[in-house]
Amino acid sequence: MTRVKEFVVRVPRPVGVSTYSIDYELALNPAQLEAVTTLDGPVLVVAGAGTGKTRTLVYRVARLVEHGVPPRQILLLTFTRRAADEMLQRAATLLDGRCREVQGGTFHSFANRILRQHGSPIGLPPHFTILDQSDMEDVIQRLRTELRFDRSRVRFPSKQALAEIISMSVNKEQPIATVLHQLYDHFSEHLEAVEKLAAAYQDYKRQRHLVDYDDLLVLLRTLLQEHAPTRQLLAQRYRYIMVDEYQDTNRLQADIVWWLGQEHRNIMVVGDDAQSIYSFRGADYRNILEFPKRFPDARVVTIEQNYRSTQPILDLANAVLARAEEGYGKQLFSEQRTGEPPFLVALPDERSQSQFVCQQVLDLREQGYRLQDIAVLMRSGFHSFDLELELAQHRIPFIKRGGYRLIEAAHIKDVLAHLRLVANPFDSVSWHRALLLIDGVGPRTAASIEEWVQQHPQPALALQTIPRLDVRQRVSALATLLDRLFRLSLPEAQVDEVLRYYEPLLERNYPDDYPRRRRDLEHLVSLAAQHRSLTAFLTRMALDPPTDSIDGVMAFDRDDEHLVLSTIHSAKGLEWRAVFLIWATDGRIPSGFCSTSQELEEERRLLYVAITRAKEQLFITYPVQVFDRERGVTLGKLSRFLEEITGDVLVPAKVMFREGCV
Repeated sequence: MTRVKEFVVRVPRPVGVSTYSIDYELALNPAQLEAVTTLDGPVLVVAGAGTGKTRTLVYRVARLVEHGVPPRQILLLTFTRRAADEMLQRAATLLDGRCREVQGGTFHSFANRILRQHGSPIGLPPHFTILDQSDMEDVIQRLRTELRFDRSRVRFPSKQALAEIISMSVNKEQPIATVLHQLYDHFSEHLEAVEKLAAAYQDYKRQRHLVDYDDLLVLLRTLLQEHAPTRQLLAQRYRYIMVDEYQDTNRLQADIVWWLGQEHRNIMVVGDDAQSIYSFRGADYRNILEFPKRFPDARVVTIEQNYRSTQPILDLANAVLARAEEGYGKQLFSEQRTGEPPFLVALPDERSQSQFVCQQVLDLREQGYRLQDIAVLMRSGFHSFDLELELAQHRIPFIKRGGYRLIEAAHIKDVLAHLRLVANPFDSVSWHRALLLIDGVGPRTAASIEEWVQQHPQPALALQTIPRLDVRQRVSALATLLDRLFRLSLPEAQVDEVLRYYEPLLERNYPDDYPRRRRDLEHLVSLAAQHRSLTAFLTRMALDPPTDSIDGVMAFDRDDEHLVLSTIHSAKGLEWRAVFLIWATDGRIPSGFCSTSQELEEERRLLYVAITRAKEQLFITYPVQVFDRERGVTLGKLSRFLEEITGDVLVPAKVMFREGCV
């Protein structure tokens, strides 16, 4: 019998183990599980609204660590430090303290760390100074003065506006001319000067080793692109990279992700193309669509099971997306199969819309909803101005996110001051505000004018008899305005007259954003048109801010309760049991300022985001009659995105108004 020699070959044990302490199959749905357990290679996770995106990232961090990947070789990039900290804390709670060693942070903090360690190949010393937003504006102001642009005969953009133009040009990788046209077209005559200042700003930083927030991204991309040894070193240091909210990245950030993943290609990005709504901040919708092109072997995992909303609400969200021109097709579904359908509520006018919302809020609270469980969403901040007045009348406290409250806006106060002089010519506060708006009238002159007019039985007429000729000439336009206002009886006509007078003052006092403020003011005309007298209008406008009345609201058990008013942009990532979406008319949703199909499609996504904030109840309202300053009362047309929808996913509701106590 032949003797057989035996040899033993020791093969290295795999990094991972066959069993895990966490039961991933039990904790995750099939799509989440696929995303969590796909550890190698490029992965795109398309996570629909409310489908547990954060949960997926947390479990994947735990899976990688439990699989044997050293925590410091894992990089998690987010848009806020807080988001990274919360995810890693949740992962540590889920598994153990090793997860806290995972490298997490924002693109900017990561870039800062890498550039200080490895920036020398691109000429950046490790001791460079970072300019924050305020520093950036101060440097621009200094250059603005040195270049003598502050002495321009025509109003030159402020340092804040210039900083935004320069930053957006970098983030969007667009010429100054394009950004100026898109954001500040009223400053287009200064194009050459702005370009010169932007170039001087870049030179100033380079000579002094200064870096602003945008430079951090630009320089990191340059380093990765031009210096292969550093790129390879980082690939060895960070073997697994995850990126949150990928649909909100700009081109710079997408390029950084691509270069970081070129060596090992272990890149996972998570996001939702249908929630890409921040192009005005530089986010590029194309990034998430083009990820499979940049990484051709990428696995695309779509997570569609929603844990937030009832199926009737999701049916409407799906219907809105169904007509999108492009994107990752998805059908959100929920185990909460039943629930109230979304209601489409047509109201006679804006005042009726506000009254309906207030009454429904009170009814919901009687049903057990807390005020903070309810939100009113709108496309733009000024869309809630009338509602804010109605909420004050109903003594419903609220907080507002995005835009500004009607009673807090300086330009609104300016216009109201002139109207109050008609209602009460002895109103010294309004005299002071109106006079200080006039060129050449300072606090001292204003005080002397106030003293003079208060001594006369008809203060408005007294403006025409001021002893000093130069002062009398400065206030002549105001005197003429007040004379016209006294001759008018309809509030909307009086407001319109003030706006004509105020237009040049608005441009002079708010040069950077007066077009936006002008749109707010035009809305005042429609508010005034709802009242029969100026006194009634001013009385409604002068109601105390609801937050000042909380202690006296006996109907509410807790004085920290507030209804939430929010722009849709500010509501992303949040949720409420009940949501009211107001002003669902064409021209509001989508915005009337859309000029391209790309902009229109972002408006569609904005509507999708609004709908998917609701957990249990959704009311979509719009006024049938809309007041337009130029055309008067016109018919409001339902948003084209909702008009397209067929079937019973959006149920029309009929509203009857009866007189009674509020």
